[in-house]
Amino acid sequence: MSNKLFAEFPPVTTEQWEEAIVKDLKGADYEKKLVWRTQEGFNVRPYYRAENLADIKFTDSMPGQFPFVRGTKKDNNWLIRQDYCLCEVGVKEANKQALDGLMKGVESVGFCLKSHETLSVEDFETLLEGICLECVEVNFCNCCLRHGEELVKNFLAVVEKKGCAKEAVKASFDFSPLHNLTVKGHLCEKSFGKLVDVVKAVENYPLVKVINVEAYDFNNAGSSISQELAFAMAIGSEYLSRLTEAGLDACEVAKRIKFTFSISGNYFFEIAKFRAARVLWANITKAYGVECSCAQKIKVHAVTSTWNQTVYDAYVNMLRGTTEAMSAAIAGVDSIEVLPFDYAFRAPGEFSNRIARNVQSILKEESHFNKIVDPAAGSYYIENLTKSIMDVAWALFKAVEEKGGYSEAFKAGFVQSEIKAVADKKDKNFATRRETILGSNQYPNFLEKAAKDITKEVVTRGAQAECCKSESCEKQAEPLPVYRGSQPFEALRFATDCSGKQPQAFMLTFGNLAMCRARAQFSCNFFAVAGFKVVDNNRFSSVEEGVKAALAANADIIVACSADDEYLEAVPRIAELVGDKAVVVVAGDPECRPALEEKGITNYINVKSNVLETLKAYQAKMGIKEL
Repeated sequence: MSNKLFAEFPPVTTEQWEEAIVKDLKGADYEKKLVWRTQEGFNVRPYYRAENLADIKFTDSMPGQFPFVRGTKKDNNWLIRQDYCLCEVGVKEANKQALDGLMKGVESVGFCLKSHETLSVEDFETLLEGICLECVEVNFCNCCLRHGEELVKNFLAVVEKKGCAKEAVKASFDFSPLHNLTVKGHLCEKSFGKLVDVVKAVENYPLVKVINVEAYDFNNAGSSISQELAFAMAIGSEYLSRLTEAGLDACEVAKRIKFTFSISGNYFFEIAKFRAARVLWANITKAYGVECSCAQKIKVHAVTSTWNQTVYDAYVNMLRGTTEAMSAAIAGVDSIEVLPFDYAFRAPGEFSNRIARNVQSILKEESHFNKIVDPAAGSYYIENLTKSIMDVAWALFKAVEEKGGYSEAFKAGFVQSEIKAVADKKDKNFATRRETILGSNQYPNFLEKAAKDITKEVVTRGAQAECCKSESCEKQAEPLPVYRGSQPFEALRFATDCSGKQPQAFMLTFGNLAMCRARAQFSCNFFAVAGFKVVDNNRFSSVEEGVKAALAANADIIVACSADDEYLEAVPRIAELVGDKAVVVVAGDPECRPALEEKGITNYINVKSNVLETLKAYQAKMGIKEL
């Protein structure tokens, strides 16, 4: 039956597809119109076919089989993680919050320690009271190697007191000297000796990780997906190299490493990134002589991106977190943390934590994302993305290795310059709205005002890592910056909110109905990005009527909205009637612009405008100072 059905549809060759596409393009450039030039270092074609899988060697592997592209296990049951901060509430309250979370869907608990402090055996007993360490994964963040061995041994003392089976305890400590180099700019060489000590301390606990690769540091600085992957692999490789040189077995070191990746908003690329990460790490460990498959398998914790979060229209962060978590779940990571929607500007409360937990519960319990292993397998598009990201990341990884490894490449400024080139391009794309941050540079909430939790510090710079007082803090390299993509636009709007004035942009719509409405909508979005009050109008019967209404409304900016062929006659008349009572702006980039400029019409907004710089200029005209 099925064969008979498909017989009705004869196969179409690639040549036939191409002929049809070229015909439909009617002479337009194929490469410019249909080929996506990504920031990852490769191009994406408009379509892929079975023949595009011919050169991809890993497509026949199964879940749990080397090189693990389809997953490191035969199921897709990731852990729902949520973190609790001891810095703010102490061990007793953190334990209470964790127990509450475990009752409401959390399966992996993270505890963020006070900076550079340790926990005593008594602290651990209080913190872990009521938590079954054979059932629940526990993770400790912000761990300092100054007290590393002591911290781990105090934890293990509590494990032994509880009588837990050593092979069942799942835990992690995020000791990471190279993280200090990345975000603080200095590296203490003695820390690798201390890292050896903590690895030895857990030798009888096969599921306890004590080395963390903070791949999210690169995302926080605006890196590409390929860069995040490549530099993470370089850090992992350096840990293998350093610790095996110190006498540890490569297999034992590999078992103790955990990777923490961010999840950006690039949905399909993120699926491909995690699949590629498994292949790359498996091959790197194999190159170090690791033959045990359990040590070749990468351990991945995925966290929704802070770089994508916004402080204006913050509820949209719930949607960002959902799609990002979906990418990681489909890709088959080991655990996921969805950051609360208000994480960027205040300490999350019960509501935001609950929503963050429930995003993953829905993905599991209602959407059944945990029922299928690697559903992306066989997709012509995603398999090719996986291969492309893997190839670009591998080439960058090798470039780092040729420079002497991650620490040497970072000290030489190579890592920073590579990331800055991409981050600058992203920033420019946001400034010109070639890329959209919903609610910030496009489609803002017109009526929103800065919440009390939004401060100048939040919108102008990211959190900086604190240096450990016990280490030599002499800067050896320039650390990566920490920021969010939306911050320049948030600073723009915050300046308006704090100025005590709200300039009014009035849409003077006239002439061609379709064009005047389209340009009015564009212009309303444009000026609302800076927190200006916008007044839209359907259409005035004449420019005289429009100017009269605008002046009656005490408009600060009057935007002429119509078709290009209306402007040469109408705009000078508008300017004449307005005089110096308001700033006249033309919506669009009409052919008659030179003639208008000769008549003193100098203000224009259009799709090619640098929105950020243009709005700063209008703020200056309105007497609003830049932050």
